[in-house]
Amino acid sequence: MSQPPDPDVSRIGHDPDAFEAFYRAHVEAIQRFVARRVEDPYLAADLTAEVFLAAIDSARTYRASRGQPIGWLYGVARNVMAAERRRSARALRAGNRVAGRALVDGDDLVRLEERIDAEARTRALYRAMDELSEAERAVLELVALDGLAVQEAAKALGIRPVTARVRLHRARQTLKERLSPATAEQLTILSEASS
Repeated sequence: MSQPPDPDVSRIGHDPDAFEAFYRAHVEAIQRFVARRVEDPYLAADLTAEVFLAAIDSARTYRASRGQPIGWLYGVARNVMAAERRRSARALRAGNRVAGRALVDGDDLVRLEERIDAEARTRALYRAMDELSEAERAVLELVALDGLAVQEAAKALGIRPVTARVRLHRARQTLKERLSPATAEQLTILSEASS
């Protein structure tokens, strides 16, 4: 999948034009990433915004030698999602509900609901992936679902490419053994698309 060239990522933290170009180039990919992981359109909108705010805050850490900007951004998004899972778990344990969602206009809500509906089968696959180790799941997500090459996924996760390939192979084998035929077929399609 070809994307427009990225601006110098280190500039997005202080250059509004660079940030706008970066945001426009990657917002759909990040919305898909988030929609595969949450069902609530308000939360999806909030998390997408948080990913880009975190990208602004950490733009100075981006190194072109470590991979493409989208791989780095997926790493930022994974951190935001992990922080959200921790926050959510704390809130549930404490019995607190987060109040006051950011306002989303009707058109945004419709688009987010459509995106969430479009990712329903993928969420079913995610439920099946809960049996994988976190390490295997992380590589599988970045390669099969987010479209990164194994080497880019390895860089985003801070592991060696050979380690990423082994984890990916184990994850695919485990899922093929445990999934229903229809979901296994979806995994096969995703695997072929990422090869």
